[in-house]
Amino acid sequence: MNLEILIPNLVYIVLVLVAAFGYMVYHVLSKDAQHERNIRSVATVVEELNREIFYLKKELTEIEKNLHTEVPRMSDEEIYQEIERSVYDMVRPFSANMQELHQNMLRIDEQIESRITSLESGVKQISMPSYVHANDDAKIISLFQQGIGLDVISKELNLSKPEVEFVLKINKIK
Repeated sequence: MNLEILIPNLVYIVLVLVAAFGYMVYHVLSKDAQHERNIRSVATVVEELNREIFYLKKELTEIEKNLHTEVPRMSDEEIYQEIERSVYDMVRPFSANMQELHQNMLRIDEQIESRITSLESGVKQISMPSYVHANDDAKIISLFQQGIGLDVISKELNLSKPEVEFVLKINKIK
């Protein structure tokens, strides 16, 4: 009796175990197929990358060959001349500006010189009394050099003492 109950249960247990084993086999096979697809896709990408690396290496060797054959080295003299040209091109604008500044300074010097001359002549005209003439200047200087005093000179020439002193100062005698 126990056997009669136990056999149908045993059949169910075996069926459940077979079903579980079948599911596990199906699951493993589906995962294996998925991994195989992933590996194929990675293998395809790696293959394309290897192909690209090959073409890049080939192109790089061609460029290196062209560089060695087409571009000759510059001599020291050529390098020196190239540097000289570059420096000249950089300095040329500064040189032009310096020349322009020099010209402007010369013009300003000329203007200042003419203004100073104009001022000096204006000062001489303003500071000399109109009634004191060159003859009076010569007489004042002559009398002073003879040792005659300022008071006597001013009385003799009908001039004030400050006018006599002024004439002597202008002529740099006193």
